[in-house]
Amino acid sequence: MADIRVICAIGRSGQLGLHGGMPWEGRPERAYTEDVERFFEITRGHVLICGPKTVASFPDFAHADRTIVTIRSSDRPQDVLARFSDRVVYVGGGPAVWDVYAKFVRHWDINTLPYDGAADTWFDPAWLLAGGDHSRS
Repeated sequence: MADIRVICAIGRSGQLGLHGGMPWEGRPERAYTEDVERFFEITRGHVLICGPKTVASFPDFAHADRTIVTIRSSDRPQDVLARFSDRVVYVGGGPAVWDVYAKFVRHWDINTLPYDGAADTWFDPAWLLAGGDHSRS
C-alpha cells in the first residue's frame, strides 16, 4: 500500500475554510506565504490526489514536479491508492475528501496558522483517529 499522508493548514481554532476557500487566502503576511511554499516543497516529487475544484486551484508550475490526480466521489479509495502503491500520496481537498480517505492516512502534517477569524469549515479531530499511525507534526 502507498504511504498515505495529508498536509494541511488550520487556524488557531481549527478553521479550514470560508465560502469555499481558505479563510486566509491571499493574506500577504509571512506565516501564510511560508505555509504555501512549504506545501509545494513537501509535496514535490510525490502524488497529490484531490477533487476537481482543488486541482483547478493549483498554479501551472505545480503540475511540473508532482503527480496531480483528480479524484471523484464515485472512485473507490482502495482503487485510487492501489495505482500508487510504491509512492508517497498526499490527500488534498479538505473535509469531503478526508471523510473518505482518513482511514488510509498514515501521517497528518498540520500547520497551525495565526488566523483566528471567521470560518464555515473546521478541522475534525476524528480524522486523526480514523486510521494510520495517528501521528501529528
